[in-house]
Amino acid sequence: MSKFVKSTASKYKFGAHMSTAGGVSNSVVNAHNTGCNSFALFLKSPRKWVSPQYTPEEIEKFKNFVKEYKYDPMTDILPHGQYFINLANPDEEKALKSYDSFIDDLKRCESLGIGLYNLHPGSSLKGDHPTQLKQLATYLNKAIKETEFVTILLENMAGTGNLVGSNLEDLHAVIDLIDDKSRIGVCVDTCHTFAAGYDISTRETFQKFWDDFDKIVGLKYLKAMHLNDSKAPLGANRDLHEKLGEGYLTLKFFHMLATQFDFLQKIPIVLETPQDNDDGYGEEIKLLEWLENIPEDKKLVNDKEFMEKYDTLQKNGAKSRKEQMTKFEAKQKKPKRQAGTDIMSQMKKKAKK
Repeated sequence: MSKFVKSTASKYKFGAHMSTAGGVSNSVVNAHNTGCNSFALFLKSPRKWVSPQYTPEEIEKFKNFVKEYKYDPMTDILPHGQYFINLANPDEEKALKSYDSFIDDLKRCESLGIGLYNLHPGSSLKGDHPTQLKQLATYLNKAIKETEFVTILLENMAGTGNLVGSNLEDLHAVIDLIDDKSRIGVCVDTCHTFAAGYDISTRETFQKFWDDFDKIVGLKYLKAMHLNDSKAPLGANRDLHEKLGEGYLTLKFFHMLATQFDFLQKIPIVLETPQDNDDGYGEEIKLLEWLENIPEDKKLVNDKEFMEKYDTLQKNGAKSRKEQMTKFEAKQKKPKRQAGTDIMSQMKKKAKK
């Protein structure tokens, strides 16, 4: 018997990243037993370039479980691409190797009847950034032509510089180059957004982010979310996921998300918080469903149960937040690398004179 019951009352598709141990079909069972209304999974080992193909029997089991547990495979399931896929890599051989793994993932999606696929956009590394964005788009267009229906979602990232997708302008630039725009979308990660420097911690700033997203990317391209708190402070450019309420976003942010942004109700909202097992995800899904039922206009400071939960979670994450703030502040004090390079150049010129 399942420890957590899948909610039929929630207006949101809250879910989590599920294990596929023992077969990809087990991800569906795990999602049901964790109380997920949506879920993510790896289609193959995230540690290997090549993995065995699914057997016809495993594909059939997956599809049967999807029907039995009432998931819509076109909208409720969000596979995650391998982290080392980098279609923006200026090294042609490595980019082609990434493409082979990428197209294999997409074909696995379609064999299972899955309609969405999440991808880290990669990095331009030492290449010319605009040129590598065009290369990424070229590979995406090629993949779309080689598949039938799966929609590719580009995830926004936490880093800066050569990492693709740390700003909304990157996402716009790539989507603008896609021929069939019905097959492209975006997955917004709350931790990545905050760490990249977009302050989403208040009602006003979160609304501003979505207004900017709509102007730069287009809200119609929002197809999914990854829901994570952030261990690192605003603008730290560190991809450090935290349990809900224990990071810098706090429980107030997740209450706001679950009550004040109706357009998020139709998309998969998937947890990727650090957990020891699926029970942790089940608890967080129930936490989100509890938050959903606290009226949006209620003064949370007057809600004893909410404030006790808020304080407990903040206390749990206090040590980690302090460590990351110390690292962030130390990094801020360091001279910029470019400035150091310029000084060294000036010293060498003086020495020659």
